[in-house]
Amino acid sequence: MEKSLLNIIEKNKERNIMVIGDMVADVYLEGKISRISREAPVLILEHSEERVVPGGAANVVHNIATLSGKVYAVGVIGQDYAGQELTRILASKTAETAGLLVDNSRPTITKTRVMAGGQATVRQQIVRIDKEKKEALSVESEQVVKEYIAIQIADMHGVVLSDYGSHTVSPDIMNYVITICREKDIPCIVDSRYNIMEYSGIPIVKQNESEAAAAVGYEIRDQETLLSAGKTILDKLDAKAVLITRGPDGMTLFEKQNKVTQISVTNKSEVYDVTGAGDTVVATMILALAAGASYEEAARLANFAAGIVVKKFGTATATPNELRQAVGKHFK
Repeated sequence: MEKSLLNIIEKNKERNIMVIGDMVADVYLEGKISRISREAPVLILEHSEERVVPGGAANVVHNIATLSGKVYAVGVIGQDYAGQELTRILASKTAETAGLLVDNSRPTITKTRVMAGGQATVRQQIVRIDKEKKEALSVESEQVVKEYIAIQIADMHGVVLSDYGSHTVSPDIMNYVITICREKDIPCIVDSRYNIMEYSGIPIVKQNESEAAAAVGYEIRDQETLLSAGKTILDKLDAKAVLITRGPDGMTLFEKQNKVTQISVTNKSEVYDVTGAGDTVVATMILALAAGASYEEAARLANFAAGIVVKKFGTATATPNELRQAVGKHFK
């Protein structure tokens, strides 16, 4: 297993991956608390830094680029600073950003976290401010996105649908991508926060435990309900594989013919921050599948990658070298 996983890591840089979905700008406003305001009983922060980090589907793009894949970002951003900065960051990581449509009628999906702390205190999130347009894409925007996908998809070795519920993956785009990937035998994985049961025919599904529970309509509280949920999603979507991530309990992979594989976490005692770990799992898994890995090999490699990023604060990525070291250390 060790040799096969290491070989897969080496093949990542030869793979073309398209990521279609809700591109999110995670904005961090940093400051230190100076005093209480005279205007209201609120804290006054002295601004020290503002930075943009790729989130949502953009985090999947970032992870694939960091893992040396050739990644094509497809989504919608606004004519604003957040969109420009998100494009700049992804392009600086060698991601192809021509598929990011600038729509003047919508803002870039933005999650702004106001962070505060002093020299002798732990930095804390005070408030989060979200900005996005709740309505579906216009017919014109949807058509532009679909046309870009149609031009590029034949050259892809893998496709990700990253659906955070912000309407980039419309029903028409979803059905078109699933159909093309099935026809051309392109590995295609979906990670959908709220709408997974609409993805009928999708080859590969990734869900966390709470998302899977919401999808099947009952709580996953033990092995029996976990197995039932995984099989239900697999059968109803006619998928080839379903991966349910379970936090400290690892991952469970469901395949056809009732094949179930339990994968334990690699560093249970060293978890610091799970932010964005699901995006890392999706990115690693699609790259591995595009490189010829089995579903089990891809899931195990994704598990190692998740074990790397949860030891880092905030939305993070794993490098090929970190992945090689994690695999090598595990099999010593």
